[in-house]
Amino acid sequence: MFRVITANLNGIRSAAKKGFFEWFGEQKADVLCVQEIKCSQDDMTPEFLAPHDFKGYFQHAVKKGYSGAGVYSRHEPDDVIIGFGSAEFDPEGRYVETRYGKLSVISVYVPSGSSGEERQAAKYRFMDEFMPHLAELAQEREVIVCGDVNIVHKEIDIKNWKGNQKNSGCLPEERAWLTKLFDDVGYVDVFRTLDTRAEQYTWWSNRGQAYAKNVGWRIDYQIATPGVGHTAKKTSIFKDIKFSDHAPLTIDYDYKVKG
Repeated sequence: MFRVITANLNGIRSAAKKGFFEWFGEQKADVLCVQEIKCSQDDMTPEFLAPHDFKGYFQHAVKKGYSGAGVYSRHEPDDVIIGFGSAEFDPEGRYVETRYGKLSVISVYVPSGSSGEERQAAKYRFMDEFMPHLAELAQEREVIVCGDVNIVHKEIDIKNWKGNQKNSGCLPEERAWLTKLFDDVGYVDVFRTLDTRAEQYTWWSNRGQAYAKNVGWRIDYQIATPGVGHTAKKTSIFKDIKFSDHAPLTIDYDYKVKG
């Protein structure tokens, strides 16, 4: 069994204070992908770098206190790739890939467009760059893409479907991008192969009583090539402790990696 967890931390220091690393140590994970660590290399403590016999690999944003992605691995990777070759987005700290034989596990933090038109335009540019990269990888390797994609796919993935049609994260162009990734490029929305229930969300606004009332969005994913994706056996969204405005997503794969 190969257990993969993805979690947007909304600040690694904040999540640590809320017990995230204690929780992580109890999960029997093989790989933990994290996003939005909001922490520079200089601020990384030993707990952040190598918790519970895991080793962390990170891409930090040039801008202080912003973005950042990482992969914690129990196994020694054959290779670690920081960034996906984007002149615009690699400095924002959005991509870490670890490789184990023919399998790649990627932590990605897709830009949010919710702050305005400028960032929404940047989000579209990211999507335009990232799709060909994923398509090329899928020709060569098995891939598990973990991360905060900042897009819901279908009506089942958001509480207030009608009210969000003009909001970033639920725009028709964004959802069509995911459909193309699944239907044309051939990736699998792994969570949905195992859990087809409504109201299974991973993010809640901090406004009002969104978390208490489960007015959420499913924007955190594990998206995989079919070879590894169809070996998925079990999934869960952890909501018992609120480490951030996102909830960790765990999936178990019947897949063997060396090490």
